[in-house]
Amino acid sequence: MQIRQEKRCRRHKRIRTKISGTAKVPRLCVFRSAKHIYAQLIDDEKGRTLVSANDLELERQSKPKRKIKISRETDAKQKRETDTKTLTGKIVIAFRVGKLIAKKALEKKIEKVVFDRAGYEYHGGVKALAEGAREGGLKF
Repeated sequence: MQIRQEKRCRRHKRIRTKISGTAKVPRLCVFRSAKHIYAQLIDDEKGRTLVSANDLELERQSKPKRKIKISRETDAKQKRETDTKTLTGKIVIAFRVGKLIAKKALEKKIEKVVFDRAGYEYHGGVKALAEGAREGGLKF
């Protein structure tokens, strides 16, 4: 277990040498544990967290929808294609956290961010959080 964490930390350091956030374009940092997922918008110049969101903030009274369909439209040689996916389980929660952080960021008039996956692979919950943030209105 220790080796996996060290590898992730090394990847994160390598990513952080290339990425930094400012007040106008903050860094969207993701932390994923076994049970929860967290996201923050960070201004690296001042070392401050501007906005944060996690799955503990979501309404736990109502059970989350177990399936969410995402439609993604792409232009391919003047032809519109619609691709739909069905998300389930923790990925649904990550998607909702992405939408929540996007909503909070837009309230603070932040539209553009730099995505920091923190050494995690870009799939599963991290990818769902990014897609939720994009659907919520953030640009990156």
